[in-house]
Amino acid sequence: MPEDDTRDHGLQPLDTLLTELGLDNHALVAAGAASQLTHKQVQKGRKGRQLTPHLRRKIADALNAACIARGMERRFKAADLFNYGPTQQG
Repeated sequence: MPEDDTRDHGLQPLDTLLTELGLDNHALVAAGAASQLTHKQVQKGRKGRQLTPHLRRKIADALNAACIARGMERRFKAADLFNYGPTQQG
């Protein structure tokens, strides 16, 4: 069965950023509990599986919440975390 390369974008900036910040998938899931973010969604995002714009924003919101909970002042947009898709607004 041939793979659809247009949906797999390779490791994303999200993966590198989480590693640099010392955060794991669970930290994002816990921070994004209100939005019902799952470990599987975060993992797909890190590995480059194409996500919807809505899900990319949910991951960015969870990352920002995790940073705030740890006293970090950085803020991220979805466009900072993924190297595919249209330019994100906001």
